[in-house]
Amino acid sequence: MSDIYLDPQLARWLGSMEGVPEWPEPSEAPVERTTRTTLQNQLHQVFGWLGTLCPGVALALGLAFIGVQGAQWAGATLVRTAHSPISPIMVALLLGLAIRNAIGLPTVYESGLKFCLRHVLRFGIMLLGLRLSLVAVGQIGLVGLPIIVGCIATALVLVSWINHALGLPRRLGSLIAVGTSICGVSAIVATAPVVEAEEDEVSYAVACVTLFGMMALFSYPFLAHWLFGGDPRMAGMFLGTAIHDTAQVAGAGLIYRQQYGVPEALDAATVVKLVRNLFMAAVIPLMALLYHRSRGPGASGARPKWHQVVPLFVLGFLAMAAIRSLGDLGTHPFLVFDGATWKQFLSAADTTSGWCLATAMAGVGLGTGLAKLRVLGWRPLCVGLAAAALVGGASFGLITLLVDQS
Repeated sequence: MSDIYLDPQLARWLGSMEGVPEWPEPSEAPVERTTRTTLQNQLHQVFGWLGTLCPGVALALGLAFIGVQGAQWAGATLVRTAHSPISPIMVALLLGLAIRNAIGLPTVYESGLKFCLRHVLRFGIMLLGLRLSLVAVGQIGLVGLPIIVGCIATALVLVSWINHALGLPRRLGSLIAVGTSICGVSAIVATAPVVEAEEDEVSYAVACVTLFGMMALFSYPFLAHWLFGGDPRMAGMFLGTAIHDTAQVAGAGLIYRQQYGVPEALDAATVVKLVRNLFMAAVIPLMALLYHRSRGPGASGARPKWHQVVPLFVLGFLAMAAIRSLGDLGTHPFLVFDGATWKQFLSAADTTSGWCLATAMAGVGLGTGLAKLRVLGWRPLCVGLAAAALVGGASFGLITLLVDQS
């Protein structure tokens, strides 16, 4: 007779119900791995990929949902107005920041949050293209072009001078200037190899841009409304040129739309920001040329990849605007929709875009750790603050001078 103490498997039946078969083990047996077909292996990898994404995506989407419901509840219960004065995006962001910095974020959420910040955000921005025709995109872009050039030039020249005056490495000043003036973290990451930046310099530049960009995200929608007397087009151009990162610009535009009930500011901010992003194709090679010229003929740096200097989601946004332009031409868009169905499709795309951006904004909050700012020191923070203030001031001055307020 077998001894239960020597073979504990004999006692497994004690926890089961008599007459009911025991559930199989969830893990795969080795024989199952070796007998899968190629298609089964591919589907198996897809399931594994979804398993790594689900925790982070579900958390960000849950915070976005709580932000929407919480803002509506606050408007109906606390303020007793039909339109809540509290932005759902702001609620989702603050909840994400609180969770990240008060509780901490387990590593199981990281893959999903990166997916939100990279792909969900870009998909939401691409869908915004369906709100505008190519003509409208071109009009906004042409008006915003001199403002963008002025803001970029201001940052590159003055921030580099301030950085030198404070005795910081030239590479750090270049990264902060490029990140503030063009495209936030993306521009910093693309510029770092061509100027041979150290890892800590990249981290400092990213921290500065994140900190002051986050402050602008919360404050600039209200500041822009006050500065430009409620003109949504001018406010949107200010948001698109004065705020650093694409995600932050999208969040600020959403806050403005939710707070003041006008979507034009989000449209203008998105178009101007995407035009700014395209300037990476010119500015990053320029920074590399200046850096190598200062170092002498022996300096060498890596070239950025083409998709880093020409973001693909910008092309996707233009493609969506082209689809909108073609769809608005006839009474039966693409020979598939009638007029009412086409409007419903555009409305559904706008709603989907809003949820994508809200989810990405929750991911921004969850991905922003404030502890890293403690090691920066006062000098990099001064450069970052000066960069944000100079670009914001240049944006306000140029919009006031160049944009017709009629």
